[in-house]
Amino acid sequence: MASEIITLPKIGLEKETLLAQMQSYRGDDVPWHENKAWSLVYHASDEHTELIKAAYNLFFSENALNPMAFKSLKRFEHEVVRITAHLLNGDKNVVGTMTAGGTESLLLAVKTYRDMARQTRKIKHPEMILPESAHVAFLKAAEYFDVKPVFAPLDDGFRVDVAAVQKLITKNTILLVGSAPNYPFGTIDPIEDLGQLAMRYKLPLHVDACLGGFLLPFFEKLGQPVPLFDFRVLGVTSISADVHKYGYAAKGASTLLYKSMDYLKYQFFVSTEWSGGVFASAGLLGTRPGGAIAAAWASLMGMGESGYLSLAEKTLATTKKLMDGINAIPELEILGQPDMSVFTYRSVHPDVNILAVADRLEARGWHIDRQQKPESLHAMVNPGHAEIADVFLADLRDAVDYVKAHPKMATSGTAATYGMIAKIPFRGMIRENVLQMMMDMYGPDGGTLNLDAEAQGGIAAKAGLWYLKWKNRLERWRQRRR
Repeated sequence: MASEIITLPKIGLEKETLLAQMQSYRGDDVPWHENKAWSLVYHASDEHTELIKAAYNLFFSENALNPMAFKSLKRFEHEVVRITAHLLNGDKNVVGTMTAGGTESLLLAVKTYRDMARQTRKIKHPEMILPESAHVAFLKAAEYFDVKPVFAPLDDGFRVDVAAVQKLITKNTILLVGSAPNYPFGTIDPIEDLGQLAMRYKLPLHVDACLGGFLLPFFEKLGQPVPLFDFRVLGVTSISADVHKYGYAAKGASTLLYKSMDYLKYQFFVSTEWSGGVFASAGLLGTRPGGAIAAAWASLMGMGESGYLSLAEKTLATTKKLMDGINAIPELEILGQPDMSVFTYRSVHPDVNILAVADRLEARGWHIDRQQKPESLHAMVNPGHAEIADVFLADLRDAVDYVKAHPKMATSGTAATYGMIAKIPFRGMIRENVLQMMMDMYGPDGGTLNLDAEAQGGIAAKAGLWYLKWKNRLERWRQRRR
């Protein structure tokens, strides 16, 4: 690896040299272009990528901070919102904004309902009820905006238990949340039942469809059973849907829609006293890259309904093939009955550690996402995975057989690290070590810039070693007490 650059070059690099150097840095990146990644990138085709790149570049320098200065961007944003509202069966009163991603959409929804509750109900200690499977961005919103997260358990099908939600409602509740689908298991929460609760208790209901917003409508058009989750459900007051996921737009494009301006108005920030003049903003960001907004519009218009239907059909077929293949491996099982192209699988055999299976797959070049509670592996299927489904299933079968024949793999590599962490009773230990990793990564020397999987495991293992050290001290103390 080349040495770290900490000063400007005396003379700027030539274009070819500079780009070649940048290209060389990609050597350790996730090989998504080989369809070996199961998250992070959503790819329709190389041709479509060239289209959205061109659209992005057309508006590369424009800034959506001031919609009156760049009316083209305001038009793109408005039409993306209207198209999304139509897909999600909203009426003419539905309004919304584009955001930089699903996290900003969820942050804004929580901020909006907090401010609304402050003004209309004088709530001083706001709470929101979340499924245990709700996206972690809601926890970030809770921390940022001082809204207490109250967690509702999941039922046996990995959907939120609505009866439990009802028991958790208090005078301080400002928001109910459901996912369509949730990230960990790919299941859609019972939005219709949550809608009835929202209506009965006069509470807002936000549906996090960041994953499903641009795929579930097309699954439904293809005849695939999809539980109602959108504005057809009475009680739903807002929906978030990412265009940069299954809308195949450039990164940095999500939408946040509200049933009416009665809700959206609480999202706006307006300052009249700043010396720089009157300032108004629709979202968290000031400067908003025009390229992302333009590319989102271009993606929707370039793909069209027929394009999205074709990709949805391919994704649906590939998902079914992968899930059937995994279920055909006796040592594995799919968790629940996923409603989309997102699913999780785990081991049901005592000698097959699923995290060791992940290690074995990564040794073959696959990028595997691990989950906890329960220990499992996660997959988000893209159209491109149709090309490698058979290869992956064969590698998975081989990995399972190998781990089964070598059970000691569970005590080495990241399998051991993750397994140790899963047993730590005090999650604060893990938090402190991960926090230290973040401080190292963003510190003045970029200490973990070149962090590989082994090094990451080492950082994580510190929490486990800390735990073992604590356990030993506690045991010695107990022995002395005896």
